[in-house]
Amino acid sequence: MMAMILFLLAGLGEIGGGYLIWQWLREGKPMYWGVLGGLALALYGVIATFQTFPTFGRVYAAYGGVFIVLSILWGWGVDGKKPDTLDWLGAGVCLIGVLIILLPRSS
Repeated sequence: MMAMILFLLAGLGEIGGGYLIWQWLREGKPMYWGVLGGLALALYGVIATFQTFPTFGRVYAAYGGVFIVLSILWGWGVDGKKPDTLDWLGAGVCLIGVLIILLPRSS
């Protein structure tokens, strides 16, 4: 459960940070949006280090699948872009990949 909470917090940091920077550079928001975005992205990097999985690559590979699902949800909730069937199918495939990556191993 703690791993999922950390994935969620890291995802919100990365997606939220990227979104703030996007808004600053592409949509003309004030520079402090970009600064806050940079801080959120840095926080994302720190949060991921609290995962207990043994390797950096495995954590970030699993996080990639979670990131995809969170990005679709962000687009729906924040930008109002409703996901279609293929979005949900792709998100489901990614979550299956996350579960496979996080399966316990003997070594």
